[in-house]
Amino acid sequence: MEVSVSRRVPRFRTPLALVLGATLTAPLALTAPAAAATGQFTVTALKFTVQAGGRTCTVDADLYRPAGVDRAHRAPAVLATNGFGGSKSDGSTDAVGKAFAQRGYVALVYSGLGFGRSGCLISLDDPTIDGVAASRLVDFLGGRRAADDGTKADFVTLDGPGDPRIGMVGGSYGGAIQLATAAVDQRLDALVPMITWNDLAYSLDPNNAIGSGSVPGAFKWQWANGFYLIGEGQPLLEPNLDPSRINSLACLHFVTKACDTVRTLNSGRYPAKQTAELLAYARSVSPVSYLNRVKAPTLLVQGQADSLFNLNEATATYKTLKGQGTLTKMIWQSWGHSGGITDPAAGELNLGQGNLETSYVGRRILAWFDRYLGKKNVDTGPAFAYYRDWITDPNGAYATADHLPAPSRTLYLSGDGKLVDNRSKVARGSRTYTNWLVSTSHSESSLYGILGLPDPAPYDTPGTYLGWTSEPLTRTTDVVGAPRATLKVVSPKAERTQRSEDAADKLVLFAKLYDVAPDGSRTLVHRLVAPVRVPDVTKSFTVTLPGIVHRYEKGHRLRFVIAASDDAYFGNRGIKPVTVVSAPGDTGVLQLPVID
Repeated sequence: MEVSVSRRVPRFRTPLALVLGATLTAPLALTAPAAAATGQFTVTALKFTVQAGGRTCTVDADLYRPAGVDRAHRAPAVLATNGFGGSKSDGSTDAVGKAFAQRGYVALVYSGLGFGRSGCLISLDDPTIDGVAASRLVDFLGGRRAADDGTKADFVTLDGPGDPRIGMVGGSYGGAIQLATAAVDQRLDALVPMITWNDLAYSLDPNNAIGSGSVPGAFKWQWANGFYLIGEGQPLLEPNLDPSRINSLACLHFVTKACDTVRTLNSGRYPAKQTAELLAYARSVSPVSYLNRVKAPTLLVQGQADSLFNLNEATATYKTLKGQGTLTKMIWQSWGHSGGITDPAAGELNLGQGNLETSYVGRRILAWFDRYLGKKNVDTGPAFAYYRDWITDPNGAYATADHLPAPSRTLYLSGDGKLVDNRSKVARGSRTYTNWLVSTSHSESSLYGILGLPDPAPYDTPGTYLGWTSEPLTRTTDVVGAPRATLKVVSPKAERTQRSEDAADKLVLFAKLYDVAPDGSRTLVHRLVAPVRVPDVTKSFTVTLPGIVHRYEKGHRLRFVIAASDDAYFGNRGIKPVTVVSAPGDTGVLQLPVID
């Protein structure tokens, strides 16, 4: 059994609601609707009745108003909401209101639809539902409407009648809502979406084969079902009999299409009509379908330690926004859903410590809002920045660039299991692996972190994978970006099911990169894998692996692996042996984005 050692970033997770910071201070005690004096700002609990998704429901919010801000001394505003399963009272969400109110911004922090004490169904940040509801809160900050108790916000800086100067910030579920809101409301002036998705079809059912089109991927069952159970269990987490939060016995708290999507994925089947509807729905509530309407300057912050929403998601959003002329910059920080949320590396953003001014990401966020909300002539930083976990000085941990790295180093898959740097070194040969009816490889246990359980080290079972290993590196090699691999496999059993009307009959495999130390210990970089459902097993295909930032030290070796399964995903249906044939003129290729 091939075993890897733990990666460098500490692997701790928290409940999905905590997406912005670590051991955060307790929520402020509020007695609605009176304002609670805090010294630097006041906090007022408010309710807003909105129409969303054909339902009338209440949005529960807290208004943070800095001392001295009034009609004669206005201030720009920041709007934020919780991560999935959370509420306005989460330490991380509450910290946003505190952090920006202390810095002179009016902040409105609210519980997303279906969470906390807000009504309506959970609709996955659908712009036509969640985005519209958030737009009604923008109306309040712009003076167009009052809260249910008559409170008005006549102290927010305006760019025009009913047009507040406003930004949004938040992570995960609280990140996608920013893009959804900006797509339906052009009044937003600045966005900072953190560790969020581009396409839920890719996030929950990824197929990393380029050009896979309508071919579904491998169901990320642990993450997806974790979210689903948290959503359906909301009354246990936050007792609320609001009828607007109840759908039906078959789908308690989500919109019906969301439940249908999860059930289809859990069935392990991909019949053509249902699969097309599944992909269409998942994309309709994802930024990938509406980014063309997002015009607000956007600072994307994505986490390297994130198997839920990996760096490729932010990269896709970044390229789309840049390509259409939306002002966009991107940061790859250390922590994400898979590690570091509660214990960020030294010098990393930790709102619980209030270190906006002393962390790189925090300073970039402040500069972004100073520039686009405060209208100050400040430098908002480079187009691209990334955290390097091998730098011990927190002040120098980030490197910057004016563009994204591209593949620059090519290695070849030799028939003798070597990874060579020249096609002429490729040995002729073929090797075969086969899957079992149970999973035989492990990358991560997504739910273990949520439950506070230790996660076993990654492994692959002999006979169920193939690996190619380089010679020891003669120089330190930094890989920054998404590697690519072009492969051709032979699988007669997969060929026989190629034309099946059920895409679940297509071949599934998992590509990944290890770092092999001189002592033979192996590290699966950030525990990331690239699931692939091969579109056509009779043709070569190219796989985009998840983006990484990783230093391969001198003397270490690169190891590229394709495995038959991974226990965090649904895999092959039936036994499908796979053979890989190599020859100097016809072999697999691995491309790495290497930074010199």
